[in-house]
Amino acid sequence: MRQSAHHKYTSCENELHLDEATPFALVHKQTNCLQIAAMNKAARQGSVQLGMRLTDACSLLPTLTTQPSDPEADACLLRKLANWCQRYTPVVSIDGADGLLLDITGAAHLCGGEEPLLSDLKKRLSEIGFENQLGLAKTPGAAWAIARFAHVQTLAERIIPSGDLKAFLAPLPIASLRLDENALYLLKRFGLKTVSDLCRIPRASLKRRFPSKEVGEAVLHRLDQALGQANEPLLPLKPAPAYREHISYPEPILATESFHLGLQDLLERLCQRMEKDRKGTTALTYAAFHADGGVSQISIATAAPSRHVPHLMHLFHDRIETINPGFGVDHLILSADTVETLTPEQLALTASAPELSDSYGVHQLIDRLSNRLGAKNVQRSIACESHIPEREEQRVPAIQSTASETQTSPPKPLRPIRLLNRPEPIKVMAEFPEGPPMRFTWRRVAHRVVRAEGPERIAPEWWSVPRRERLRTRDYYRVEDVEGRRFWLFREGLYRDREQHLPTWHIHGLFT
Repeated sequence: MRQSAHHKYTSCENELHLDEATPFALVHKQTNCLQIAAMNKAARQGSVQLGMRLTDACSLLPTLTTQPSDPEADACLLRKLANWCQRYTPVVSIDGADGLLLDITGAAHLCGGEEPLLSDLKKRLSEIGFENQLGLAKTPGAAWAIARFAHVQTLAERIIPSGDLKAFLAPLPIASLRLDENALYLLKRFGLKTVSDLCRIPRASLKRRFPSKEVGEAVLHRLDQALGQANEPLLPLKPAPAYREHISYPEPILATESFHLGLQDLLERLCQRMEKDRKGTTALTYAAFHADGGVSQISIATAAPSRHVPHLMHLFHDRIETINPGFGVDHLILSADTVETLTPEQLALTASAPELSDSYGVHQLIDRLSNRLGAKNVQRSIACESHIPEREEQRVPAIQSTASETQTSPPKPLRPIRLLNRPEPIKVMAEFPEGPPMRFTWRRVAHRVVRAEGPERIAPEWWSVPRRERLRTRDYYRVEDVEGRRFWLFREGLYRDREQHLPTWHIHGLFT
């Protein structure tokens, strides 16, 4: 576990960049009136504020242009921006409706340090049309407070040293601690306006001032999180991959050949790292970060852990053609999403056949077919714990690798080569009620039985089958007609079960 003292977080507040000369605002309906939900810089300069009623805003700024807000579209855009920010760190979390939190622990050196990382992030956000305010600190709470409430000019002033959290946060307003409206209202009634005012009051005395214990504890907990005295884990969009390699380009690339060369370099580096750790991957994601803020991703999966570069390159080959470079790609990332221990395999004496495992070629074939045709279109059967013939096997994507696939079913009597999707009813004539069939009619064709084997009795699985299915005992027979065709028939139900319907006959499979 990493120590919290080594964590660095960045927070940015974003809003869509619009025409600077025209005051513009988004409105939403709240408490039977329209209120300002967001506005551009020109509207802010005209004294328009968030939460202000539209009528009041228009009286202050008659030239204000408005449109209804679309929270779903805003959330979708923010999520796309969060995916784009994964070029800096795999741990990116969405903060409310207008912010992002990035855990850059161990990632700042990739950009030359903390200040170059912030400078590059601010520059790129501005280029793709987002106003932004950045803050970097030891804790997410402190980074959030600096980004939204600190009025500083340079990026260097937005980086809080690990030991000076309290000094930097002291002059900020109480709202910088991410408190709810009720707690803020009570603190203002107490005469507390800044974080320093809150820190000067003894904790026990402060807690007693609140009408409920929960509110007081929530205020102190937020303060502890901001100062690094309480842990605050981030909830990233997706778990950080165990292995991750990246390439940055000074100028955007457009040629497909560049994507192939970049992937080759990333795969070699990533597989070398996994080889040292005796690991292999079953899922890889190749991400191309566009200069205009978009992200293109392609993924592959393998049936067994692999670190064989030529095989993995072959799986990616056709999919790379689907990447649309647009205005250019300036960053590539390859991540191993799923990693497993790779067992050693016997090697050949010649370089032409480095792998001698029989399953290796099968796994490669499954990988190529599944990634080309789709995992759902390439299936295999696995054994299931059931005595009912139609439930003894289950079809699953061949690329999946689970423990149940390696299980073998216990020995059973001879089964037909072809099993019908559903047992089909037939008309049977038997010498005596519970004996084998002498004649039967299937699909309007009569068959005379010359040989019969059985019965093989299969009882219903009453402990797992729903009551609505009402399965009955089955007696299976292997029969052969005069033309040498062999069938698998069964009688469902027993004559002595008077409470149920009379037994019925069905055909379930063909041996030839």
